[in-house]
Amino acid sequence: MGNWRSWLLSWLPGLEAQFAEADTTPTPETLAGLIQHITLHLQSRTDLQVSFGKVVHTSQPGVLRIIIQFDDETVARAAFQLARRMIDSALWGQTLDVNAEINLLRELAQDVCLGPSTRAMVDAAKVRAIPVRRLTEGSLVQLGWGSKQRRILAAATSQTSAIAEDIVQDKDLTRRLLNEVGLPVPQGRPVTSADDAWAAANDIGLPVVVKPRDGNQGRGVALNLYTREQINVAYAAAKEESDSVIVEQFAEGEDYRVLVIGRELVAASRRQPAHVIGDGVQTVHELIAEKNRDPRRAADHAAALSRIRIDAVATAVLAEQGVTPDSIPGKGRMILIRRNANLSTGGTAVDCTTEVHPTICAAAVEAAQTVGLDICGIDMIAPDITQPLSPRNGVIIELNARPGLRMHLYPSEGEPRPVGKAVIDTMFPAHCNGRIPVVAVTGVNGKTTTTRFIAHLLGQNGWCVGMTSTDGVFVGSRMIDCGDCSGPKSAKSILAYPLCDAAVLETARGGILREGLAFDHCDVAVVTNIGAGDHLGINEINAPEQLAEVKQCIVAAVSANGTAVLNAADPLVVKMADTYPRRTIFFALDGENAVITRHRNQDGTAAFVRDGRIIRAEGSREQAFMALAEIPLTHGGRIGFQIENTLASVAAAWALEIDDELIRQGARTFIPGLDHNAGRFNVLDLSGVTVIVDYGHNVDALRALLDGLRHFSNQRRIVVYTSAGDRRDSDIIEQGRMLGSDFDEAWLYEGDYVRGRESGEIMKLLASGLQGASRTKRVESIFGHLDAVDRALESAKPGDLVMIQADTADETVRHLKDRHGAK
Repeated sequence: MGNWRSWLLSWLPGLEAQFAEADTTPTPETLAGLIQHITLHLQSRTDLQVSFGKVVHTSQPGVLRIIIQFDDETVARAAFQLARRMIDSALWGQTLDVNAEINLLRELAQDVCLGPSTRAMVDAAKVRAIPVRRLTEGSLVQLGWGSKQRRILAAATSQTSAIAEDIVQDKDLTRRLLNEVGLPVPQGRPVTSADDAWAAANDIGLPVVVKPRDGNQGRGVALNLYTREQINVAYAAAKEESDSVIVEQFAEGEDYRVLVIGRELVAASRRQPAHVIGDGVQTVHELIAEKNRDPRRAADHAAALSRIRIDAVATAVLAEQGVTPDSIPGKGRMILIRRNANLSTGGTAVDCTTEVHPTICAAAVEAAQTVGLDICGIDMIAPDITQPLSPRNGVIIELNARPGLRMHLYPSEGEPRPVGKAVIDTMFPAHCNGRIPVVAVTGVNGKTTTTRFIAHLLGQNGWCVGMTSTDGVFVGSRMIDCGDCSGPKSAKSILAYPLCDAAVLETARGGILREGLAFDHCDVAVVTNIGAGDHLGINEINAPEQLAEVKQCIVAAVSANGTAVLNAADPLVVKMADTYPRRTIFFALDGENAVITRHRNQDGTAAFVRDGRIIRAEGSREQAFMALAEIPLTHGGRIGFQIENTLASVAAAWALEIDDELIRQGARTFIPGLDHNAGRFNVLDLSGVTVIVDYGHNVDALRALLDGLRHFSNQRRIVVYTSAGDRRDSDIIEQGRMLGSDFDEAWLYEGDYVRGRESGEIMKLLASGLQGASRTKRVESIFGHLDAVDRALESAKPGDLVMIQADTADETVRHLKDRHGAK
């Protein structure tokens, strides 16, 4: 173990700096730091650009978390495993062929990462801050969000015409269409047999080209054929690629690929066929193998160049030159492996974009427009591309949909061209970054109501609003998924939904810790509160301050022109404005709040309540926006926590510059009933019994509920209650204690959120909190929340109040409607 550092340094000399302050004896911190650095380094060896890593201590002694940035998760995991194996091998003095392992990692990256064409477009999109999401393991990528999104698949876009692609697949049809508009194309026709091919060649005039009618990437194409034997061999090779074969006139000159994007020629390359230069020692086969060792060449299209291969066409081309793969060509002799110059068959490309004559540029654009392609690779033959187009200078050989872009990105010689940028610029106008308005909502309590309310307000603007929450995923009024959908997977589904004009995303703690955010930036971040916290003791989050650090991620994600809407009455929320300075709208019930006063003194915007009205303040200016009595959610301005939710929601709409009258209209029409806001302080009358249904399930939520109930005059009160099993024992007991001073009967139950607790354990903890209660005289424990609801309602009499804490709000609401006639 003593030489473990030497082993690692022999494999990766660049690690020396990491050992500068390291102990000779490896510690967990040393090893974790090395795994982090090695994993990042290994990813960079595959040309993935990553740099961030961090080692975090946990509450468990000797256990650390390693956080590592990645571009592709599959490659990152493989790099992490290799880093671990390197550490283990070094510690135990075991040999490891690191270079071979890195080569395998590179091959994996070539297999799973985006190819050069797609990567160029993705990188260009990122430069313009256009959101990017890879949809498949292949090259299908979503650019932008919602109704603003576009998609690319290799060098095809969502604007690429399927009809145009079909047209260029048929080379004979393409030739005829171009000929009709006066563009120069070679004479030719489809043939049905080798004999017919020879007949066509004689009709057209030798030499000729034989190629598949619907082939691509130069497969099965043979050029400059003079003899019947050559044509017979070429016909057979083309027939293997397509059911139909074409014979065309051979054009003399240089081979060019020009790229038209939109209505502009953006790149041009002079292509050279795959070839080798003899040295008088090696065979053709050995010369090819040597050329294929160029690190720029790969077996697929992920690298700058493709490997040269020997097939039937290549063998025929060699035979024409009087050689075989085993021949030893003389020193300096050029041996062609192919006559066509496609990169996919091993050719090379020299950039010549600035040399193309304007008349040839115009002809190329016209050809692409004739077939209707937005991205078109045009193969041309011309003796001199710098001269004007004429009958003797310039022939269009072929049009290609989804053309490879790598020859323009990585030319063998010359200047790389920003073809990815050109594609993105045709898909997204200069003023558009493909984004829809995104509002992220987090906090401990009030998240779902605030999310629903904001979505309702944005809908007044005529937008189709996508919403995720603990109650499901919604597009407009239609639910597309149910259950707790407050994590990043659900948010991604909304951002991918093609009809959404805006997104309101409830963003819960668990999803942030598990997978981060579904978005890089949001326009508005709303933090309702942190208070005493919730879900403490889970995932190393043991204090409200730590919980605030997690939830402030959405504030960190606010765009440069965005807004944070923060609760001025919660110190942990207020601190977020200092940690991540953004344009901020503070809200609070009390307009004299010290944070709001200070914020207004700095010309900031605030929302608060005075004399039963919402006040919008901007610096010293104030506007009475609307009366609380007009807003059903606030129950006439009586329920404090719903007023706070209203302030947060209205402020979010202000931040998005929604018309004031539309906001007021939305606030008046957001009804806190079972249909619009199920399980969030719904007030019902069931045969004279006042029933309140609420999802609140932590200490702060219960405190707010009890405060709201003080506005109800009912003398006898019954509660149906539970808590989620992942809360701390002390939190559950405290909730029981709080119930004891406000209710005459407590019907405790266990439902769907036991979360690892023993059966009955939650009810026992709540009951222990109720022991010695000043008011509660009857405590019942029931398995099953609907049974508990029924038993409590049976016990209630007209004039009583029953508060139902619904851990599954939708199911409870349906039960109350179906069995008890609630509306």
